[in-house]
Amino acid sequence: MTERTRAMGEAELRSAGVDALNKALGPVGAVRFLALFRSEPTDYVEVSRRLYENQSVEEIFKRAREHWRG
Repeated sequence: MTERTRAMGEAELRSAGVDALNKALGPVGAVRFLALFRSEPTDYVEVSRRLYENQSVEEIFKRAREHWRG
């Protein structure tokens, strides 16, 4: 995560994400991709497994502490 993305508000981050999807997939592909989140159930256990693969709990918590906005 860059310093810029850490400083973004939710609306700005959402807008930048949609812009990135549009650039990478084109307008139709971006809409199709976003629609997947509404129409298919998400296996959050699988998503988490893939996200944190090959990372120790200590590494995950260290990164979380570095990005905490408390």
